[in-house]
Formats: sequence, structure tokens, C-alpha cells
Amino acid sequence: MPRPADHVIVIFGANGDLARRKLFPGLYHLYAERLMPEEFRIIGSGRSSPGDDDAFRAQVRAALQQHGRRAVRDELWEGFARRLSFVRSSADDGGALRDAVLAAEQELGGDVQRLLYLSVPPAAMTPMVRMLGATGLSSGARLIMEKPFGTDLASARELNAALRAVVDEDQIFRIDHFLGKEAAQNILAFRFANGLFEPAWNRNTIAYVQIDVPETLTVEGRAGFYEGTGAFRDMVVTHLFQLLGFVALEPPVRLTARALHDEKAKLYQAMRPLDPARAIFGQYEGYREEEGVAPDSTVETFVALEVRLDTWRWEGVPFLLRTGKAMAQGRRSITIGFKEPPLRMFGDIDGFATCQRPNEVVFELSETPQITVDVRAKVPGPTMELGAAPLRLDFSDAFTAERGLEAYERLLLDVMRGDHTLFTRSDEIERLWEVSQPLLEHPPPLHTYARGSWGPVAAQLLAGPRGWRLPERP
Repeated sequence: MPRPADHVIVIFGANGDLARRKLFPGLYHLYAERLMPEEFRIIGSGRSSPGDDDAFRAQVRAALQQHGRRAVRDELWEGFARRLSFVRSSADDGGALRDAVLAAEQELGGDVQRLLYLSVPPAAMTPMVRMLGATGLSSGARLIMEKPFGTDLASARELNAALRAVVDEDQIFRIDHFLGKEAAQNILAFRFANGLFEPAWNRNTIAYVQIDVPETLTVEGRAGFYEGTGAFRDMVVTHLFQLLGFVALEPPVRLTARALHDEKAKLYQAMRPLDPARAIFGQYEGYREEEGVAPDSTVETFVALEVRLDTWRWEGVPFLLRTGKAMAQGRRSITIGFKEPPLRMFGDIDGFATCQRPNEVVFELSETPQITVDVRAKVPGPTMELGAAPLRLDFSDAFTAERGLEAYERLLLDVMRGDHTLFTRSDEIERLWEVSQPLLEHPPPLHTYARGSWGPVAAQLLAGPRGWRLPERP
């Protein structure tokens, strides 16, 4: 793979948690793998400075040692560190940062690409975008934006209008790290590269789809963010709806960014507005005692809901989405449940009741991705006893991991290459907020649930008699 063009990269929010955990470790790993440009500069920026450039470099090295995927080697670190600097800026004052960017570009010379990463709170996004336009920093730049992309339809339209005033749509990269995961991209490969499964990917054979992202963590110091966002805005409108798009879109004519986005946009147009009667909101016990949480907070920490698609392919198939904090286990999985055979000839055989779980294809989107196909088979022995048997593809066994990239690494590299395939377009964002409006305007009653549980009882019932696929189930 050819290296990207030379870059000046500006990371707004360079003192923040995302920069420490993902962005700087990701950039360092790309550098170690010789996937960064031949020449580049990384300028961290924020309202408060860690001190001089050496203090900033020490801060970044500590982040690499704590969160990086590989040891920090002195010879690599020296080359990486000399490309790091810090400049204070804010939505009201970006002059010094503009001067630093121009100086770095002049130092590199030649054809230099400018990349701006906005890792800032939602309330600061629009003012920061306006500052980029006013200072000229947005000129010719690629702009990476972190979710949420607005908090409702009106704010999403306002943010998109502010963006269009300073940059073109093809300069914007709305990032969703779920789509950078190898297993998420394998949904497309699994569907469209295998004649065994592509013909079965429709309402004739599929009974339901579940997209399930429970978390064991509580808000843990993020109460300020969560109080203004909640689980629905934080997880469903962004991550879970994007995964739904990969599962359900029609085959694009070719696998290009534009063709893929066109099909996703058509799919989202076919989404019915969300029905509050088919949604469950929950809040874990003790959330209101968390530091920074209002004592009478009605913010949801759990969401389960049903999505319906009015298309020929998916008419009548429920898409069940679930996510929540402080739950029994953490996982990221997509389950495709298939319909039963029309004639249950094995219904009276002893042992059938032990494998009632239907045939399912399960995509595990964890850091050790797997694809499992659950089938029924005869148990060896003198009787016709059935048992559940998984066919499992473990990517760490099937392929060498030497070329594997973590999600943010892959997405940062794609931005430097100008590839929009795994990012989100403005019309997709606005349509998703549009179908979400009924739930935002008329949220369902808030249920409490115990920490370490699978959420409110009502959410279990939402999935019907087959229920949610749980880790302990075969």
C-alpha cells in the first residue's frame, strides 16, 4: 500500500480521554508500521496547555505506555516525538494555531494535506467549525468529526449548515469507530462474497436480526457528557444504526464509497419512524448517586427497541437493538436468526428440547472477532438425538494478525488516503434523526434495573418467545 501524502494533523481536544486512549496510540502504531506519510507533523490543541512542547511529548508518551498496543521503542519514539507540538486554541481564538499550521506546512514544503480532528464536546462543535472557517484553517482540509452529530433533527441540520458554510461534503469524515472494526467490515464480505449466504439474506429465510451492545461499565466519570446525551443519542443513533445499515443495505453496484452511501441512504429512507410503544428505556440502580448526575435525572442508561424496514427484502423482519450500561456482560454482537424448517419432523425426538435455539449467524465485533453459525446435528450414538453445534470462524486462527489494525488506526489511515467508505454522509445523519423524532418527543417510561442484570424485564419481552441471544446460551 502506498503511503499517504505528507500531512499536518491537528488534534483538537489533545488533552482529552479519546486522544490519550485511541488517537495518539493509533498514530504511533501507524508510524511504527510505516503507514504514516513520509513527512508529517502532529499539532495538539486545546483550551489549556500541558506546558511547553516537551511537556506535551511526555504526556503523549505516557499515553502510549498506558494504552498503546505495542511497547514504546526509543528509536521509534524519537522520530515520532520530534513531529509533535502543542498550540493553545479555542472557538474564540484560533490565530496562533493557524500560524503554527501554516509554518508546519511551509517547513514540509511541496504538496501537504491538512487534517483537522475535532475531538470536542457536542456543544463546542458548531462554534469550532465557525472558527475554522473564520481563520482559514478549513481551507482544503479534511475534517474528522466525532459523534454525536447533533442531538436531534434541528441541531443536526444546524451543524450540517455550519459545516457547509466552510467546507464541502467530501472534506468531512464523520467517524464511527464501530465501522472501523474488522468484524464490522466482514459483514459486507460475508454477505456479498459468499454464494452460500447471499441468496438467503432476506425475509424468506431470516426471522429476526439482533444488534446487541451491552456494557458492564457504568458512566464512570462521564456523567457530565451522559446527562446531556443518554444511551439513545450516544449509542443507537450512531453506532447501532450504522451497523444496521451494513446488515440490511441492498448490494451496491460496486464497493465504492459513493455506491455504499447511496444504498445506506436508500435503506434509511425505508426505515419507519420509531414507535415509542416498541421501545424500552431503563436506568440502572444507583445512577442518580453518580457524581455529576442530577438527583431526579430521567436520562436513560439502557435502550432496547424495534426497527422496521419497508423494503421488499426486509418486510416483516424485526430488527431488535439493545445497549446499556452496568449490564451482566459486555459484548458487541449481531445475530441473524433464521426461520424454522416448514416441517418439524424431529419435533417428538428426545433431546430436541435441549437445542431449541434456532439456526443463527453471529458476528462478534470484539477485539478478537468471530463469526459463528449455529446448526443442529445428530449427536453420535444409537438414537436420533439432536444437539446444537457451532461452526466457528476465529479470525486470529484463520488469518495472520500481523496486518491487523485497530478501528481508529484503520479510520485515521482511510482519512489520510481520502477514502470515505467507512464514514457517514450528512443525508444519512439527518434521516436517522428524522426517524428518531417520535422517540425523542415521546420517550417511553423509564424502568430501573439492577446493576449486573440484562436490563428491565420489559426489554426481555420485546424480543418475543425466542428472546435475546445471551452469551451463556448455546
